[in-house]
Amino acid sequence: MSHTIRRLQTNTTHLAGFAKKPIEATSNTHPAGERSSGYHSNMIALSRPSGFALCLLVLLLCFNVTQALEESARPGVNRQYEDPNWQQWVNTFERSGREVYDKRRAIVAASAVQPGMAVADIGAGTGLFTRLFADAVTPTGTVYAVDISETFIENILRSSREQGLANIQGIVNTPRDTGLPAGSIDLVFITATYHHFEYPMSMLNSIHRALRSGGRLIIIDFRRDPRVSSNWVMGHVRGNKALVIEEVQAAGFRLVDDKPLLRTNYFLLFEKAPLTMKHSESP
Repeated sequence: MSHTIRRLQTNTTHLAGFAKKPIEATSNTHPAGERSSGYHSNMIALSRPSGFALCLLVLLLCFNVTQALEESARPGVNRQYEDPNWQQWVNTFERSGREVYDKRRAIVAASAVQPGMAVADIGAGTGLFTRLFADAVTPTGTVYAVDISETFIENILRSSREQGLANIQGIVNTPRDTGLPAGSIDLVFITATYHHFEYPMSMLNSIHRALRSGGRLIIIDFRRDPRVSSNWVMGHVRGNKALVIEEVQAAGFRLVDDKPLLRTNYFLLFEKAPLTMKHSESP
């Protein structure tokens, strides 16, 4: 498998960052004043959707409205990754004394990743876990390295080639969308990145859509507790573990486990739940 990069484009002049799609001409166009019977019947069919189609349309509209209306949870939080120094971040992320680095193999083991799985490493950074997962899912599995920094993705693919890992694909995503195909992923892995989600609900909706039925989501992030956390964590991290659980469950996930594997970070395991209409019950 060759290494590839997919890039998502954001059109800032269009509402909520959605790129404007061209309208294609069809065979149903007619001169002014004319309307064929075939065109008319198509319009009737489209105006009477089935109950399932109507529900699906409502869900899609709710999803798009959520993305369009969600305000930035923390503007500028990812500015330092717009033009990152690769080697500087390797020295920061892949060093002894950083808990997720020291415990990296225990973390991969606790993820229960298996050969043949499709894994998405969101906020892949320098690719530490991307490469570990790529080795774990061989020979038929695939790992998607997803990051908003093109520099990170390019270097992940380069370093993976150098290590003989050919089952990694790169996606340069936007702050609102993972860029992952729908129903394509078995495990989404997010470490030290959730607090960098500028639009958390939009990203969680995108993750939910990308996961297969019963797919799992792992979130590892800093414990934010004034009794034990550093001043840097208290100032940098947006919310504590309870808030993260609340947000993820609201996006259609079920908490499966809170693993006591780490000391300064938490390890949460979620499972994708069927997407239902939120707030459908009467008060």
